[in-house]
Amino acid sequence: MDKIIIEGGKKLNGLVDISGFKNAALPIISACLLAGERCVIENLPRIKDIFHISKIMSAIGSEIEFSEKGIMVIDTSKVEKLVAPYDLSRKIRASYYLLGAGLSRFKEVEVAYPGGCDIGTRPIDQHIKGFEALGAKVEINHGVIKCKADRLIGTKIYLDVVSVGATINIMMAAVCAEGRTTIENAAKEPHIVDVANFLNSMGANVKGAGTDVIRIDGVEKLHGCTYSVIPDQIEAGTYMVAAAAAGGDVIVNNVIPKHLESIIAKLRETSAEVIEYDDFVRVISDGKLKGVNIKTLPYPGFATDLQQPMVAALSMAEGMSIITESVYEARFKYIDELKRMGANVKVDGRVAIVEGIERLSGAKVRATDLRAGAALVVAGLIAKGKTEIDNAFHIDRGYENIEQKLSNLGAKIYRTDR
Repeated sequence: MDKIIIEGGKKLNGLVDISGFKNAALPIISACLLAGERCVIENLPRIKDIFHISKIMSAIGSEIEFSEKGIMVIDTSKVEKLVAPYDLSRKIRASYYLLGAGLSRFKEVEVAYPGGCDIGTRPIDQHIKGFEALGAKVEINHGVIKCKADRLIGTKIYLDVVSVGATINIMMAAVCAEGRTTIENAAKEPHIVDVANFLNSMGANVKGAGTDVIRIDGVEKLHGCTYSVIPDQIEAGTYMVAAAAAGGDVIVNNVIPKHLESIIAKLRETSAEVIEYDDFVRVISDGKLKGVNIKTLPYPGFATDLQQPMVAALSMAEGMSIITESVYEARFKYIDELKRMGANVKVDGRVAIVEGIERLSGAKVRATDLRAGAALVVAGLIAKGKTEIDNAFHIDRGYENIEQKLSNLGAKIYRTDR
């Protein structure tokens, strides 16, 4: 099992290039099924989740080539039905995007109930509600979700809760449905806009993505296309937090600053300097941060995926910080690992109270999920001594070459399997 070792206390300086957005790439790869032709997807991150969804796509008959430059060629013309292998699809939450794509193209699909990080209850009832509203029958038996429809007919669908996954899945299911589908109370995240733009590049008619009302006029057929995925705002935010916490001068390159407004605002509150340019941001910090209060919210609010790295940074900030996690109820599991490093954090339900201390101490810790792993990397960068992070595979699910990118900035970080 790989471990990441960090010798803390090094300031970060230089430039880091941000990879394509995992949360956009996974549904876009799944949506290639809708074309039934060859698609070329550019700016993909070479991370475990992308390799995993590619395995599922290959297993159902897709022909895939994935270059070292992050370009994937996917030909789904030979896929005749969609029954995703149980052992593959249950291990990754994003496998549920195959439901919307498969239902749209084949009118019948079977996918294992999704897995993913253990960060709290993440039901798929809104996905099912949308599929059933379009005319599908949905059954869940022995851990397998089966969706079937004689025909899909456009309708109005109101989401009871704002759900990124349900919004994307319903969009994909509706693109070839008869008539118009309207999704109300839709999620507004940038990757929803990216998926909608990809669907439109294939010939779909999706309008309103990025607002809380999305309208999809069904078309008879989609076609292949070439498309480039947007930059990963969570990866960018993680490196911005790391730079602010460790101190130094870092350019975070290949980003869309508009997508980073909430993290930019909070970092400025901590006293870090953040300068915005057209496609990069610059973070300048002396590493002496001030405590801030944060409440995670759906976009454009503060991203839940950046809560964990931010708490690690605030563990050495001056004063008290209060973090309210309003998206997932079990996203403070990593706090016990931070406490091993000396952090003074108290958790009460969905609220964490962080009292900044002078210095964290390196320790043996364990990544409990993807973003928890990122938090421990940030903690290791600012701690005194050596930090050893077990379960590095969690980090590899969402961060491409994280140790190489941080090494290029001056961090002392490496990987070992011992």
